[in-house]
Amino acid sequence: MTDARHVEEIGRVLEGSQTGRDSFVSASWRRCVELYGMDPTRADPAHIVTEAELRDHRKQAEWMIAAARSGLQSLFRQVAGQNYVLLLTDAKGVCVDFFGDDLFTEDLRSAGLYLGSNWSEELAGTCGVGACIVTQEPVTVHQDDHFGNAHTVLSCTAAPIFDSLGQLAAVLDISLLRSPTPKTSQNLAMSLVSTAARRVEMANLMAESPRDWVLRLSSSPEFLDVDPEAAVRLDGAGRVLGYTRAARRLFPDTGPVLGRRIDEVLSVSVDDLPDLMRDRPTEERVIEMRDGGALFGHAIAPKAPRLTRAGRGDALQRGGGPLAGLTGGDPQMARLVDQAERLAPGTVPLLITGETGTGKTRLARAIHMASKAQGFINLECAGLTPERLAQDCLDAAGPTTLVLRRIEELNEQTAIALGGLLDRRPDLRTLATTCLDPARIVCPRPLFHRLAGCVLNVPPLRMRRDLDWLMTRHLRRHAADEIRLSPSARAELQGRLWPGNIRELEQVLDVAAALCVGAVIDLHDLPSPIEPDTCSEDAYDSDDPWGALEQVLEACEWNMSRAARRFGVNRSTILRRIRKAGLRPPH
Repeated sequence: MTDARHVEEIGRVLEGSQTGRDSFVSASWRRCVELYGMDPTRADPAHIVTEAELRDHRKQAEWMIAAARSGLQSLFRQVAGQNYVLLLTDAKGVCVDFFGDDLFTEDLRSAGLYLGSNWSEELAGTCGVGACIVTQEPVTVHQDDHFGNAHTVLSCTAAPIFDSLGQLAAVLDISLLRSPTPKTSQNLAMSLVSTAARRVEMANLMAESPRDWVLRLSSSPEFLDVDPEAAVRLDGAGRVLGYTRAARRLFPDTGPVLGRRIDEVLSVSVDDLPDLMRDRPTEERVIEMRDGGALFGHAIAPKAPRLTRAGRGDALQRGGGPLAGLTGGDPQMARLVDQAERLAPGTVPLLITGETGTGKTRLARAIHMASKAQGFINLECAGLTPERLAQDCLDAAGPTTLVLRRIEELNEQTAIALGGLLDRRPDLRTLATTCLDPARIVCPRPLFHRLAGCVLNVPPLRMRRDLDWLMTRHLRRHAADEIRLSPSARAELQGRLWPGNIRELEQVLDVAAALCVGAVIDLHDLPSPIEPDTCSEDAYDSDDPWGALEQVLEACEWNMSRAARRFGVNRSTILRRIRKAGLRPPH
């Protein structure tokens, strides 16, 4: 298009005519004339800031340059040899980083495709960077889409980069000095620059989040771990601390995202995040959306802070870190968590014991999250072969946590292979779990001592004083916010024996939430309890269940009726047993 025809078309747009241009281009032309007082007949040179101004702009954008540098290098390698130039500008439109072919430096500098050029719309007119800043959307401004005659040979495709607070932080632009006439020739450039901008946002969010949960999301399981589409940064209560721009669409209204709870839009809370880590296949990490859709999720745990011994208790009191979320104030669990927190950063192999359903695997996963290990392998010992063990463990690189569930099921050949593997991989730390007393585990003694550097015993649910907290937390995580227990239903559950422990409790609450009509779970909604003699394992893991009488009384806060329900006897039997044992309630 000649200069005269270009000026004529701008005039027709100003008169309200539709000329086939993209609407954002026509709107920009109008602003150039009506707001900025520009003359389309002039061929103004590129606007270059002074060296002192450029230093100031680069200093203020240091964090974004660092986050984007790797992505720009990768993108430039993809388009090398095609005469593209890459610009990273700050939110004001000043180019603070640049990749281009040194052979064309002078041409690029004169065209403004260089460090220090200012591509804000009020100075440069309609252009890729300026239009992107105004619209905050990816755009292509191709040849005579540009307002000024000096730029009508250029083709510029730009995508916005937002910080984790949702504010425009930068623009990534890919430009050509000369390009084919059809605007569609830049479709590939649009795809490349949009993808690169999304990755820069992701890198920035990850760099900001070493002490917080990050939930990365993808519509496809194949790309979940390698190139997710969106991510949110969450605090210990599941509130949004930061997000990438693509995650904004999860929140359908236009209100603020920061501070919102993630379970408002996804069927997941912060307590569910350990189940979305890399130790599970990607196709199993499905998260339902409140609008009926579904995404795949990859959770990244906070890195544990390096604490002094004096500071550890305070950290647990504040409720930070993956281990602190395992207890609601039960003294036995608090001592266990304190031990686990002290042991987690080291390399001591741990044996985690406890009845079935008490949460041994959850504890193992939380210890891993608080450790320095990066790799995580989770294996069931029943049916485990030496070949499978070697394949999974030798594929993992660097310090790795190996969880061996139900170590008592390990066969002889695999036990021998495990011993050899530990010799070859000193950076492999084992966390073994068992439902048996350690003395009853049939295992070669040398191997046993390599697995049981320290024994952590998870208390059964009937011994815990935070049952009420566990019930409330599970209902909040897995049922609608408004569903609650009636006082009679709560009292009934508090008095049960729970031979299946936390697993049984969660199943009972899930069934009750599904059966109840309305917002209150009542007695008739509760499934019948499992009697101890129908359970496959001794509920007390002891030949003398009355040996646990004092612990049960403490867990029931010395409520005789509640303790009687847990033992399945009448209240008078509890009183006789208390007198026989010489027990007294605490003053």
